[in-house]
Amino acid sequence: MLKMGFIRVKLLQVEKGSTMTTDGEMFDPFIAVNVKEASTTPGRPTQYIQKKKTIFPEWNTCFDAHLYEGRVIQMTVMDRPDKMLAESTIPARVLADKCSDGNIATVWLELKPSGRLQMQVRFFSENEEQVPTVENEKQQTGGITGRRGAMKKLKVHEGLNKQGYQCKICNCAVHRKCHEKILGRCPGSAQHSRETKMLTERFNIDVPHRFKVNSYMSPTFCEHCGSLLYGLFRQGLKCEVCGTNCHKKCQKHMPNLCGINQKLLAEALQQVRKSSSTKKKSPSQMTNASAINDSDDSESEDYEQIWEKENAPFQPPAGRLPMPPRKVFSPNDFTFLRVLGKGSFGKVMLAELKGKKKFFAVKVLKKDVVLEDDDVECTMIEKSVLALGCSHPYLTHLHSTFQTKSHLFFVMEYLNGGDLMFHIQLSGRFEVPRAQFYAAEIVCGLQVLHSQGIVYRDLKLDNVLLDRDGHIKIADFGMCKLKIFGENKASTFCGTPDYIAPEILKGARYNTSVDWWSYGVLLYEMLIGQSPFHGDDEDDLFHSILNDTPHYPRWLPKEAASILSLLFERGPRERLGMPDCPAGPIRSQPFFRNIDWERLEARRLDPPFKPKIKSDSDISNFDTDFTMEKVQLTPPDPEIMKTMEQGLFRGFSFTSAEA
Repeated sequence: MLKMGFIRVKLLQVEKGSTMTTDGEMFDPFIAVNVKEASTTPGRPTQYIQKKKTIFPEWNTCFDAHLYEGRVIQMTVMDRPDKMLAESTIPARVLADKCSDGNIATVWLELKPSGRLQMQVRFFSENEEQVPTVENEKQQTGGITGRRGAMKKLKVHEGLNKQGYQCKICNCAVHRKCHEKILGRCPGSAQHSRETKMLTERFNIDVPHRFKVNSYMSPTFCEHCGSLLYGLFRQGLKCEVCGTNCHKKCQKHMPNLCGINQKLLAEALQQVRKSSSTKKKSPSQMTNASAINDSDDSESEDYEQIWEKENAPFQPPAGRLPMPPRKVFSPNDFTFLRVLGKGSFGKVMLAELKGKKKFFAVKVLKKDVVLEDDDVECTMIEKSVLALGCSHPYLTHLHSTFQTKSHLFFVMEYLNGGDLMFHIQLSGRFEVPRAQFYAAEIVCGLQVLHSQGIVYRDLKLDNVLLDRDGHIKIADFGMCKLKIFGENKASTFCGTPDYIAPEILKGARYNTSVDWWSYGVLLYEMLIGQSPFHGDDEDDLFHSILNDTPHYPRWLPKEAASILSLLFERGPRERLGMPDCPAGPIRSQPFFRNIDWERLEARRLDPPFKPKIKSDSDISNFDTDFTMEKVQLTPPDPEIMKTMEQGLFRGFSFTSAEA
């Protein structure tokens, strides 16, 4: 009898063969996986057609393949994107046959021309009635194999009331305010454009980038087209010299301006143009223009000296605002101990308040990055929402905020139980009572935000943390939108790809409905251990969100499947959690039948799981990818510091009543 279902494959290691030669001394291969379908024509040999895009699983992570007649899996060992070392093609059913009774089979696959690939394979029957055992789940990573970063981008269009422009030929994306500062016209390939040649001849600038394929630990955007570098690893190219990032497809559009601050150059050129239209340039103007290329070492300051000068808290010029009634903290008040998290926003570090033996999580943002991304308003909103959370048990509490001339600091309570992403990766999934408990507490936190007109917009496993007792706290309010009441709605395209609601993808204006969709994705991941929507890349994923019906395993309780289906209603008004939902309020759903909401809101229900915590400064519940990093802040660029408008951050500093 043919097996029906799917296999889950975890790639473990490659045993090097005699013919495998690499360019460097280190053998660091990766695997390209192609799933192909058999195509038969009478009188001709069977052909195999690849309908899905190639995937590149990381080592010790999984990919799934359903069992269809004639389906084969080709696994190619690569040394670099264009160098194949060896490969093997095997029918999916052959791998499934190596498994028995749902156990995990360890398989060595012979490669051609030489070498071996080791993997683990597990078969899941489509008729499976029993929940996979927890012990088996711990032996594999499940469907959630890594952290997924949030993205926030304004829709780029040409025309009135749009936020930016995008070239229809080369896809270069810019803000409207930056449009006039673009140095060149679209050449199809910027490396040989008229503007590159002009800069070469006039300013002696002809410095090609030194790009290398790079794997990014945090969400990163292409600096040409502005879209996300999507994938698990080797997502794009990074310049070894200046750190510029781009898609592989965008490399040909990157001009030879490695190490050049194009914004400063554009501003200088603009000044030259203005001056030349009225009078001949003065000596001072000549000096300003040439300063971009010929900096005076006597005027530059050492980065460390600058940082020392800025350890005192920065306040806007005197006389503009009254002094704050409470103490304003500074970096000198804290000892920074470990890195807890990292992303496109900056870093979160564990810090001790000197002399108090109190520990806090300190989120640090670089002001130049905030200004570059037009995120000043979002940063102020985050501070406001954190301050609001000080009075609620399921929202992260804010201790204080302060700033230096180069950085912004959010000092928050240290929740050393870790986030739900960390725990889901340990256990594979949560038992129903545990998922139900977390889900109920998240409802309380979300509804408080919504009652204040706040749309959260980034609910995910990574942003729900556990305190030492096992209660949840919603964290990271950098994506929040305020004053969403009645017909006042948001329109920004933002969120973490797996969690983005259909109305955002369609470009419609939206309200709190998007949080309930994300809540459904989070609940599905807690209960089943996989994401409800899938895709090999961003486009496939978004198509799945707009069109696919999630799979509900037969072992899933009917109350759980029911609440999930109501949360995945694609009509925002009828979605569970919204006032017009025909199924009634979310708290009255059968899934929450045994929840005493009054006691839950008072934080009087005992959590089903208590994290293992050795001390107030314990970091064992955080990913070692972060905690092993060196604790340091990136020094500011002196040239950028000279032009930074500090008044934009006026009013940022805050100290809570409990501090």
